[in-house]
Amino acid sequence: MEEPNLTLAGLKMEFDWNKVTESKKAYRRRLAALPITEKLRLLDGLRERAVAIRGANHRQRSEVREQPPDYGDSKGAK
Repeated sequence: MEEPNLTLAGLKMEFDWNKVTESKKAYRRRLAALPITEKLRLLDGLRERAVAIRGANHRQRSEVREQPPDYGDSKGAK
């Protein structure tokens, strides 16, 4: 199967799927190595973007509300 050649604004793009796969794996390794505080900061950024995207879509008018899960009464746990 031939590799797709796409043009965008006069630029020729060639896809080497092995490079794409290796790049994704390397990115995931970098993310996994981050401290938890940095991961949480990135998560906050993703949530902000999701809210902005949701707000840009006038057809969808919903609010993001997060409630902590109810794990039951810890006093009665065995």
